[in-house]
Amino acid sequence: MSLSTLDLPDPHDGALRRLSDLLVRRARLLTLLLLVPPLLWLGLVYLGSLFVFLGQSIFSIDEFSGTIVREPTTATLLELFRPANFDIVQRTVAIAAVVTLLCAIIAFPIAYYAARYAGPRVKAGFYLAVMMPLWSSYLVKIYGWKLLLAKEGAIGWFAGRLGLGGALEAWLALPLVGGPSLSVSYTGMVLTFTYLWLPFMILPVQAALERVPAHLIEAAGDLGAAPGLVFRTVILPLAMPGVVAGAIFTFSLTLGDYIVPQIIGTSALVLGQAVYMQQGTAGNVPLAAAFSLVPILVMALFLTLAKRTGAFDAL
Repeated sequence: MSLSTLDLPDPHDGALRRLSDLLVRRARLLTLLLLVPPLLWLGLVYLGSLFVFLGQSIFSIDEFSGTIVREPTTATLLELFRPANFDIVQRTVAIAAVVTLLCAIIAFPIAYYAARYAGPRVKAGFYLAVMMPLWSSYLVKIYGWKLLLAKEGAIGWFAGRLGLGGALEAWLALPLVGGPSLSVSYTGMVLTFTYLWLPFMILPVQAALERVPAHLIEAAGDLGAAPGLVFRTVILPLAMPGVVAGAIFTFSLTLGDYIVPQIIGTSALVLGQAVYMQQGTAGNVPLAAAFSLVPILVMALFLTLAKRTGAFDAL
């Protein structure tokens, strides 16, 4: 039997075939169809619910009945500038800034070694070591640090064995950073945040350092520049977009977190706790929405400044 006698269907027949041909000819239509489902989900479910919630900030709450007065007003937004509420904003931004700075200081030498000196096998182990903490449960890591930072925990025990118990007690006696123990202090909170978000700083910095041309470093050394000068004038400026890219993650993640301050930290509130408390316990949804606007505005300003440094190219 020859192929000519076979009754094969025309490959161009059928609605699916015609639709496939149409999509191949019109790439923009194919891209649009692929993007519509996620955009609808993002626009309607996520952004829609977010804007509905944030829109509550223009309303107020009746202090007598506890019901929401749905009349536009700026009173709720102005409450953010009350001393108690403004302290929450300042405290949260300060903690996020300190965590970001610590992550950058710790991450830079690690990323520099991985980018400049590590071989293929060592680099594979580096990526595994950096990513492995992200595989474990978020709550498990927090409670693990809770035990480490406790007065009877491993950190206190090692400090005592090394003769640093007095120094630790003196640190805990300080008014802003101290507390009854490391597990109930700003120091413990910052250490926990730094551990949690450090991988998000290491990887962008390492990627940025790998893009620094080696011949520029060699040329600076050949021209007589000391290692410190080479670092300040060549390496750091070229790696700064990676540092800022990592800072976007560490700063934003710290800014919105409320679980770590609830488990490890003092009784002073941060923004995430304030939103949770006002919406849940107090039932003041307009004020909770007003608090939610703060990290959005802070991150919008932060991202605007980060874009000018070219940080998005290192993400």
